[in-house]
Amino acid sequence: MDRRQPPQTDEGWYVLHDFRSIDWDGWRDAPEHRRSRALAEGVDYLSAATELADAEEGDSAVFSVLGHKADLLVLHLRPTLADLDTLERRFEQTALAEFTERTDSYLSVTEVSGYMSQEYFEEDGEIEDTGTKRYIESRLKPEIPDSEFVSFYPMDKRRGPEDNWYDLPFDERAEHLSAHGDIGRDYAGRVTQIISGSVGLDDFEWGVTLFADDPTDVKELLTEMRFDPSSSHFAEFGRFLSARRFPPANLGAFLAGEPVPQESADPHGSHDQSGHHEHSHSHGHGHEDGDSHHHGHDSDSPHGDDSDDSDDESVRSELDELGVYAGQPHGEDVHAVVLYSAADSDELFEEVEGLRKNFDHYDTHLKTAVYEPQESDSAAETAVVSLWETDRAANTAAGFLADLPDIVRQAGDDEDDSWGTMGMFYTVEPEHRSDFVGVFDDAESILADMDGHRKTDLLENREDENDMFIASRWDSREDAMQFFRSDAFADAVEFGRDVLTDRPRHVFLA
Repeated sequence: MDRRQPPQTDEGWYVLHDFRSIDWDGWRDAPEHRRSRALAEGVDYLSAATELADAEEGDSAVFSVLGHKADLLVLHLRPTLADLDTLERRFEQTALAEFTERTDSYLSVTEVSGYMSQEYFEEDGEIEDTGTKRYIESRLKPEIPDSEFVSFYPMDKRRGPEDNWYDLPFDERAEHLSAHGDIGRDYAGRVTQIISGSVGLDDFEWGVTLFADDPTDVKELLTEMRFDPSSSHFAEFGRFLSARRFPPANLGAFLAGEPVPQESADPHGSHDQSGHHEHSHSHGHGHEDGDSHHHGHDSDSPHGDDSDDSDDESVRSELDELGVYAGQPHGEDVHAVVLYSAADSDELFEEVEGLRKNFDHYDTHLKTAVYEPQESDSAAETAVVSLWETDRAANTAAGFLADLPDIVRQAGDDEDDSWGTMGMFYTVEPEHRSDFVGVFDDAESILADMDGHRKTDLLENREDENDMFIASRWDSREDAMQFFRSDAFADAVEFGRDVLTDRPRHVFLA
């Protein structure tokens, strides 16, 4: 008798969906002092959970559930079951718990499987692709998105007499999931997921939690996926629960029957003791092992950490004296994600264009573009640059972008024995474009003779030849600074003031 090959899995954080109903009659009839205490202790508990007062890692969020199935959803992610166990019992010690009853719950654990990356398991978890590494990390240790709407449901793979998922060969299952994931990638930037395994932990095999700002995006995604064979032939679903996120400090408005804003008006998180809300503070989609695709969500900064903050500050100060803006790794006024790809530029642009249409749904998205090397520079890689108003949005975008074809590295994830700089916002007045390229060529000749210089590439936006991007790599920080202190660089800065339409920014990366 043949035994089908199960996927290997690696597990990350444990996930608890805790659904509570409110005893509204009891709440209305309770004396003021009981309600005041319940509200205060409820806010304290929920705020402590979302601020990770109980753990070094994880995440928590609070939601108002729509419909009759529950009133509150408290979603916890923690490294261990003991962490979740403590959180559950700690809630029961609050005065708020006296007014609630648990109507449902779901226990699971985040995971990745061999459907996504056989290499991850064959090489004992050591993989070369930085984008894949970051994606796997984001799947095992996800961050709960800020999106307003959440939809949760459990699911199984069908084991019927005609359609039995577990009787399919491994390669056929992997092919199904890959095609299923292609649908989800069309919703990148609109729907984010947390997929968690629950075999042996709860009644179904997986828990699916989808996040979006527009609930209809989730509806459209799930409708489209219903027609995919991975769902139509092989999926069984539990009940769906939908909810809206709100900050813990807005619990008073929730209990008072008032509109519950997604943001709190008061950054100090105050609430009165009468039980009434005051202004306060706030803190996709795939099936079977959750590896059919991702709506990437990175829990780590995509650029890593500079080794010495004081040195960074001295670099910025020195360049500021030269009249050059030198930003933090993400920039101060923009947050940049930069990846380099060896893929065909046309193929890469087509993929990026699809992602950009989804990114444009967000007000925090400033720009995403493909920068190509000069035709004479066949050794240079193509860069994808994505600019955002917030660090969180940039991190989320990094997860999507890491799935682009033939990504060779992401800025900030480079080898330890070198130091890189990126210059962006070199938007040249059209009549001076040839002059700018000529000055760059002169500077490149100087750079070629400098100790510690490895390479410098001039890339141009394939949609706007006047928008350019410069990437350099050096043996060390000091080698790069020698150039920035040089007369040649000072002359280039002075020249740029006359021909650029915006100030250039140098973003430094360890």
